[in-house]
Amino acid sequence: MFYADLKKEDRAMALPIDLVLVRHGQSEGNVAKRRSEQGDHSAFTEEFRSRHSSSFRLTTQGIIQAQRTGVWIHEHLGSFDRYVTSTHIRAMETAGNLGLSGASWFPDPYLIERSWGDLDIFSQDEQQQYFADLFKRREADPFLWRPRNGESLADVCLRFDRFLDTLHRECSNQRVIAVTHGETMRAGQMRLERWSQEQFRRTVRSRERSSKIYNCQILHYTRRDPATKILLPHMGWVRIIRPTENPVWVSDWKPIVRIRYSNEDLLSLAEAVQRTVDNI
Repeated sequence: MFYADLKKEDRAMALPIDLVLVRHGQSEGNVAKRRSEQGDHSAFTEEFRSRHSSSFRLTTQGIIQAQRTGVWIHEHLGSFDRYVTSTHIRAMETAGNLGLSGASWFPDPYLIERSWGDLDIFSQDEQQQYFADLFKRREADPFLWRPRNGESLADVCLRFDRFLDTLHRECSNQRVIAVTHGETMRAGQMRLERWSQEQFRRTVRSRERSSKIYNCQILHYTRRDPATKILLPHMGWVRIIRPTENPVWVSDWKPIVRIRYSNEDLLSLAEAVQRTVDNI
């Protein structure tokens, strides 16, 4: 079935044909965190701690990453109908450095990075020192876990849904590019690829490179079958592009399979969890 054969109401409320999500380039916060993980906490100066993470700039390397990513997008994806960026400085700086011809960027606060609350200004050793009990709770369920005064990934999913609502209303059957953040892209994977919480847990706990979202990594979603060019009313395929690697790494298109459970499946999932309280 081609798009013209779809019901009128399906055509009116469809998502964009292509949705390209781009993570920002390397930022000041990224460098400070990486150094801190290696035992160097010198970046966490009083001046650095006094800033909100939304103000972090790109590093010189981050600018180079964004420019290289923009060249790949121009050569392989062409132009878009809607250009959207998170309102955090590092995302807007990335969007500008992509250098996409004719781009006119809409700022969208629903695309901002996940709030890490009280953890935001602490080095890695301070986090472990002051919030050890909090991190233990994270192991129980990283999807629902919320840092103190911050957001859970479930909260970010709700924000991402608001972004998708706008695309439904204003960008049906268009091509959209959005510059955003790693955790926001995780929320996009949850909502667009219909991940289960278990799939999310496996992914964030994995040490495989394929499970990570790197600076300037691209998630390209499409409703158009890469082989037959037939349109679906929902996102049907996704691929990953890492333009900062040499050579550029591009995955195969992966079909998006919407998870469904039989009654037996649901009971099996429940029985896999140990019951600790009963009314016997």
